[in-house]
This record gives sequence, structure tokens and C-alpha cells, in this order.
Amino acid sequence: MQKITSYIFVYGTLLNKENEFAANLAANCTFVSHGKFKGKLYDVGEYPGAVSVNENDCYVYGSIFQLNKPQEILKILDGYEGFGDGQPQPNLFIRELVEVEADNKTFMCWVYLYNLPVEGLRQIMSGDYLEYTKTGRLTKF
Repeated sequence: MQKITSYIFVYGTLLNKENEFAANLAANCTFVSHGKFKGKLYDVGEYPGAVSVNENDCYVYGSIFQLNKPQEILKILDGYEGFGDGQPQPNLFIRELVEVEADNKTFMCWVYLYNLPVEGLRQIMSGDYLEYTKTGRLTKF
């Protein structure tokens, strides 16, 4: 059985306050801090996909939340992110524990990482999805 931690790091559509899953997340958690993890962010179309990399100058930026009911909320988010045995295989995203940096601290957070090939996808060089969406540069498939 996988360990349950109460921290989650979100970097994409779950930061959009108009998203019903983001609203559910906000209602069932507490904002902890803005943060970043070593990774690369890609434009997958209507959402971003992050992959973890061990490069010092590549970060994905987002927010850390503490979940009030981790098992319950993660089950809902797993469905939203296409993660789990009941989802199409291979899973679109996988949920992994990742070290996230925030305000001179580190948190072990659940992060949904993109699980399909990134070749041919546009990298979001800033690592900041919300900033990227302001430019209107999302790819439409």
C-alpha cells in the first residue's frame, strides 16, 4: 500500500479557480505556500504536463496544499488526472512523492507527473503554467 502524505503540489489546471476540481481541492485543504520542484513543464493542449528532472536550472512552479482528508481527496483527483488501475493504460499521469522547495523548507508532496512521451510537445520554459496561460499560447488539438 502506498504511503499517504497530506501535502499535494499543483501546477496546472488545479490552480484555475473556475475548475470544479480546483474548487473542491480549495474547499478541502489549506494553502501552505508557493513552491517549485526540479522538472520540466510541457504544453499538452488544454492542460500542462510536468516531468521530474534532476537539473539545477529547470523548475516547475505551483502551490503546496495540505489536504484535510488525503485518501478521500486523492481518490477524486486520481480520477481527474487519469491515474489508477481503472483508468486507460498507460495512465496519462502518475502520482508520485516529489521533494518541493518552498521558503527555505522542503516538503514531500504528491505530484501528478505526465506519464506519456513529451517528444513533439512545446516546453513551457518558465515552468509557470498560470503565467503561460496569460500569453494565450496554449496548443489546441
